[in-house]
Amino acid sequence: MKILGIVPAREGSKRVIGKNTRMLGGKPLCQWVIEAALGAKKLDRVIVSSDDEKVLEIARGIRADLPLARPPELATDTSPSVDFVLHALKELEARGEGPFDAVAVMPSSSPFTLSSDIDATIDLYLTKKPETAVSVMQADHAVHPIKMKTMSAGETRLVPYLEEEGGRMATHELPKIFVRNCSVYVSGRDVYRKYNSLVGRDMHGYVMPFERSIDINVEMDLEFANFLLERKKVSA
Repeated sequence: MKILGIVPAREGSKRVIGKNTRMLGGKPLCQWVIEAALGAKKLDRVIVSSDDEKVLEIARGIRADLPLARPPELATDTSPSVDFVLHALKELEARGEGPFDAVAVMPSSSPFTLSSDIDATIDLYLTKKPETAVSVMQADHAVHPIKMKTMSAGETRLVPYLEEEGGRMATHELPKIFVRNCSVYVSGRDVYRKYNSLVGRDMHGYVMPFERSIDINVEMDLEFANFLLERKKVSA
């Protein structure tokens, strides 16, 4: 089985301007995941898909065969994520590479993803044989679905969103809930056309710790990532 690794890093972030080239721990944000992907043993090929020339230049400086220029129409705010995967498969296989049986997507916004996280998620995909294997983290008990409430318009009365809380407030009283942490997505190539999505219906999860599950979406996320590095809560 041949597995393609894609680090997607489009230019147009609105909440963190120039996100992928912002500095974190002395190097551009996108470089963290690129290096993790190159260190993974289970990937047969790694590319960086971007419409941002600065990102492509960073990738080129790491290794000449990494950058894959993404057409602007596949890099808008509303472009489906599946489009850059299909574009990468088409371009590489047209060059005589592959064919690839599966794709691992590793967003550049998750800088603390390790090579071992990538390999472990791929191993899960290979051993369990689901449509998709993804990295996840345990959800904080403060936002546990059982605790969620709704309010009617103009009302302040809290109503259970899913079910009655029933006095269950402590962590040990609630079932463990997991959420995708946006670090690694591994799917068979047929999943992308079948569901027009990065993930299929049959998913298995590889659990990552909170401190490595930082997903840079707003400026505060970047500040927190720098804080963790300064306090040596994660490895540089």
